[in-house]
Amino acid sequence: MEVREVVIVGYPRAELLEIAGISSSLDAANRLGVAPPYRVRLATPGGRDITCHSGMTLRGEVALERLTGPLDTVIVAGGFGSADAAGDARLVGHLRRLAGESRRVASVCTGAEVLAATGLLDGRRATTHWIYANEIAARYPRVTVDPEPIYIREGKLATAAGVTSALDLTLAFIEEDHGPEPARMVARALVTYLQRPGNQAQMSIFVAAPPGGQEPVRRAVAFVGSHLDGDLSATTLAAEIGVSVRHLTRLFRIELGHTPGNYVRKARTEAAAQLLLTTRLPVAAIATRCGFGSAETLRQAFLTRYGITPARFRTAVGGQNGA
Repeated sequence: MEVREVVIVGYPRAELLEIAGISSSLDAANRLGVAPPYRVRLATPGGRDITCHSGMTLRGEVALERLTGPLDTVIVAGGFGSADAAGDARLVGHLRRLAGESRRVASVCTGAEVLAATGLLDGRRATTHWIYANEIAARYPRVTVDPEPIYIREGKLATAAGVTSALDLTLAFIEEDHGPEPARMVARALVTYLQRPGNQAQMSIFVAAPPGGQEPVRRAVAFVGSHLDGDLSATTLAAEIGVSVRHLTRLFRIELGHTPGNYVRKARTEAAAQLLLTTRLPVAAIATRCGFGSAETLRQAFLTRYGITPARFRTAVGGQNGA
């Protein structure tokens, strides 16, 4: 190919930020002189303009029905119109056709629902925005919907989580196509991370809203956050808030979907990730500060949670911050 043909599939009430994130990232790569360059077009039903959920209108550049391959990459945007798009038999049929004429096929956020409607995700693991994961899983039981990762790659298919994860996936594509240096330069130009691992969790406990419901759980979570380097056994937590271990475990499972022990490990691992990104502390010191018995224990927790070592995480993700 003289150019890498990239098509973003949009529809009414699509998410503008996802479309812009993909197109702007690839344009930044072109300005660096990558070869072959990307040609990015917005394909819509009938080639019509679409009004995004934000109220802004984008010009449809090509009719989805008239588009033919070979194509390099097809990316389905998400948005509040995804359910209607997934129910549009013509749109879904042409997306399925184009998938067979493309090197890569991807979705962002609830675009996974549109991709799932084609049947291409049947028997596969996929991700989407964590808020909509259960809903999409119920509608498409043949798809294994995992709400944790930022993005998932399975062969030529890729699915990304909500909104800004479009940047992560696009950076991964740029690196795959042109190597790590252009991807790093694009990330710097966009003032974003290069690059969060695909299996990094979408939902950090440190940016999540405090748990609602039972007061004992809120108190226990607050205690965990302020005593990461201390004894956070279920016995200690239960004694701190005045309930039995059995009752505490039941409340944690209901409110948070974790046992107390699993929640503590998650909290400590994410706290360690924050310190790796924002400080120059040695890994051993971070392990101590976050309640891990040793640097090796922290390493094992990182491999389980993120699929990479703390050192690799700091290099790949924290390098942008100078940590």
